[in-house]
Amino acid sequence: MRTKVLPALFCAGLIATTSVLAGSAASAAPSGSSAVAQDATIREKLEKIPGLRIVSETQKEGRPFFTLMLRQPIDHDKPWRGTFEQQFTLWHKAETAPVVHYTGGYTLSSGTREITTLLGANQISVEHRFFGKSVPEGKTDWSKLTIQQEAADEHNIVQAMKRIYTAKWLGTGASKGGMTQTYHERFYPEDLDAVVAYVAPNDADNRDDRVYDNFFKTVGTPECRTALDAVQREMLVRRKTILPLFEATSKEQGLTFKQLGTTDRAYEFSVLDQVWNFWQSGSYTNCPTVPDAKKATDKELYDWSLGHGLSIYSDADAGPAGSGPYYRQAAAQLGWADLKFQHLRDVRNYPDIYQPNSLLPADMRTRYSGWDAKDVDRWVNKKGQRMMFVYGQNDPWSAERYRPSKRDSHLYVAPNSNHGALISKLVPEQRAEAEATVKRWAGVK
Repeated sequence: MRTKVLPALFCAGLIATTSVLAGSAASAAPSGSSAVAQDATIREKLEKIPGLRIVSETQKEGRPFFTLMLRQPIDHDKPWRGTFEQQFTLWHKAETAPVVHYTGGYTLSSGTREITTLLGANQISVEHRFFGKSVPEGKTDWSKLTIQQEAADEHNIVQAMKRIYTAKWLGTGASKGGMTQTYHERFYPEDLDAVVAYVAPNDADNRDDRVYDNFFKTVGTPECRTALDAVQREMLVRRKTILPLFEATSKEQGLTFKQLGTTDRAYEFSVLDQVWNFWQSGSYTNCPTVPDAKKATDKELYDWSLGHGLSIYSDADAGPAGSGPYYRQAAAQLGWADLKFQHLRDVRNYPDIYQPNSLLPADMRTRYSGWDAKDVDRWVNKKGQRMMFVYGQNDPWSAERYRPSKRDSHLYVAPNSNHGALISKLVPEQRAEAEATVKRWAGVK
């Protein structure tokens, strides 16, 4: 569910965007007149790619930065059924430099990726199909929002851009973007030379989410866990007196709850997500701020919660123009964390509400199929090559991880890190090892 605070899987577009690995940028760009000559022709070469449209050209750190559109089939299995344009950006350094192919998993995000800085690489950033501006005209056929169709989109982009860039290609992404990059590698393993996926959840068995429940029994300290559970429970115990505060916030922000049905249902949904969000985007250093649930006033509980994990899920978030496409994917293929909430069982009014279809308009709801998630999980574990997964110790999404193969693949966990885990947050020895591996994969010294 969570797409609010950062927002959860949605935070993929926000994390690992601007981190600079001190002293590690390896510039592969040519200097002098050769660089000028190359820059003079890059636009001309882009213009020759079939189906590619240049939307704009600016500068980023003194190098050309293009916003582009590539014509894609709505259905790659039946391309005659129509097309749409998929948006992506290109930050050009040099044709001889490596390429970092970034997938955010949502709308377009073009911030500088960690391994782009490490490698001095060109960077291509891709907007996911049916998000942002990458949407077909007319009524959307949501059955075509699948991991296979998006992987085919990315395959077309990679093949188109390889007309220009012939050095090593590394895929990267965080959270849902890391999942998206993993799916691309699964279906088109010849496209990329390696993949670095950050905090990529792997819900291989959507019926068994014990790993998440176990996470919340061990994360942080016993004192912090007990205090958070007490606040979460008290928010539902005092539902009648705190709900008006929630309604006032919703009215002030112009939020409506047609999909969830009532403000009471929306309130319970938000409270259920509260502890997850605390750990996802917060820090164990926030534990001392958790109020005494029994002694705090209604307003003290509510105000603290708003700043530490209580996110309001409204119609604006769940529709086609918001996070609705993500909820559709979660309901269909990606899965979701179905927590037990044992400490809340006697204070919940809506026991079946905590699942993505609750947030979707009727025409976007669907049934879950777990075959694809299991297939990708097996492939990564048995056949994946040159894949690196970086997770955060205190990140709920990192609890259920991909298990990479022994084929030059690696898994790292950043200590005390949340959903913003990075290579630069690993312990020094592992950081050096991971950076050296990424450079080796990219052919950069």
